[in-house]
Amino acid sequence: MPFHRRGFLQTAAASALAGCARIPAKAPQVAGLADHTIRIAPGLVELAPDQIISTTLYNGQFPGPLLRLQEGRPVVVDIHNDTDSPEQLHWHGQRLPVDVDGSAEEGTPYIPPRGSRRISFTPGPAGHRFYHSHRMAGADLSVGVYGGQVGPVYIEPRREPGRYDREFFLTLKEFEPAFSRGGDMAMDFLAPATVDGALKARGEAAMNASLAKGMPHGFEVGYSLFSINGKMLGHGEPLRVRQGERVLLHVLNGSATEIRSLALPGHSFQVVALDGNPVPTPTEVPVLWIGTAERVSAIVEMAHPGVWVLGDTTDDDRKRGMGIVVEYAGQSGEPQWSAPPKSDWNYTRFGRPGAAPATPDAVIEMTFAKDNAALGGFNRWTINGVAFDDARMDSLFKVSRGRRYRLRMHNASDDIHLMHLHRHSFELATIAGTPTAGVLKDVVMLGGYQTVEADFTADNPGRTLFHCHQQLHMDFGFMALFDYV
Repeated sequence: MPFHRRGFLQTAAASALAGCARIPAKAPQVAGLADHTIRIAPGLVELAPDQIISTTLYNGQFPGPLLRLQEGRPVVVDIHNDTDSPEQLHWHGQRLPVDVDGSAEEGTPYIPPRGSRRISFTPGPAGHRFYHSHRMAGADLSVGVYGGQVGPVYIEPRREPGRYDREFFLTLKEFEPAFSRGGDMAMDFLAPATVDGALKARGEAAMNASLAKGMPHGFEVGYSLFSINGKMLGHGEPLRVRQGERVLLHVLNGSATEIRSLALPGHSFQVVALDGNPVPTPTEVPVLWIGTAERVSAIVEMAHPGVWVLGDTTDDDRKRGMGIVVEYAGQSGEPQWSAPPKSDWNYTRFGRPGAAPATPDAVIEMTFAKDNAALGGFNRWTINGVAFDDARMDSLFKVSRGRRYRLRMHNASDDIHLMHLHRHSFELATIAGTPTAGVLKDVVMLGGYQTVEADFTADNPGRTLFHCHQQLHMDFGFMALFDYV
């Protein structure tokens, strides 16, 4: 889109219907025409002429329509659900009340099957946000974010994050998911690479004990088709640019489970915003690493004419579609690819140099652990020893309005987790022991056997969901609720 200037299917369905009985009273309806309409319905996506898939879409397209909103200007949105199941539409990264945020755990009303809901809200903060389904999928790989329910949002900032001549929105997405038996997840791209020995010993002891009892590795999810903006590499319109232009790329990882990387031969990316929030120190990198649900905005100087592949650094994924052609004016020929130099991803590069995090009012300790294959072959995930119970919906943490809290997140597994806090942004404080400040996000990658600290201010009252944005983790226990007291 170019611009210039929890359980298995039955359990999930039962939980959804049970949640309908716990919703708060509906907000007063807003009369008149809606500013935007979103229709949830089955449809087809032509990834390539010989690869047409059926999935659930927003407005019959993938990705869903780009919604350009203005910070602070109220909008009305009509959401129609043309499916046979209750749905939730989550406005990821915005500061919204629980009634419209799009989480049943917080108390957002469902959009009923074959029904509709009108919502109104004031967009914010500015920057690159997105909207997506917040249904629990469990063992059903056709629902939740496994399908096509992902769409970008851009809330116009009062001041642009950098000078640019052309702007593109890119949504990265895999299709045709299937279960496989898991193993170790590669994490050598994250820096600092410091591992906590005690966390590693705990995690490895638990895994070895499970395997010694004859348990297999828990299920993971793999994919056979990959796309950018709903097209496999070579089958969509190229990004057409001119030499000398500064091109602003807004990249969204719309995956249910995957971490992605992107490179463009002969070019580098000046990262100007993470998760829609301008970074204190814009920094050039050769490769973008983007966790599930993260967004990166980066400026590319178009100074290397040719026809190139902007694609994933993993050869298999790129060859199966995870790429898009970048074509300079006046250039022709087959798109070219060359592997970038090996590089890591370090959030602290984008922070304020030499700055230390502010002192919080309180620290909330969290330890994340995996019970291998404990739920019918699926891994069970716990926070401080507790797996989320969607029948009880208990709050695990209490916060007081106006106080600044530090989330000290310890990962006692070898998986990378994508930690997301609804309705708030957080400031990164330390990454594997290295302090930083000024980097505001709503998702952060937490490396295996590492600790990350992030601060947030409790300034948006109401139940607030915290979870790993990896759908398979979230569905099998990796969630917790904060409640204001």
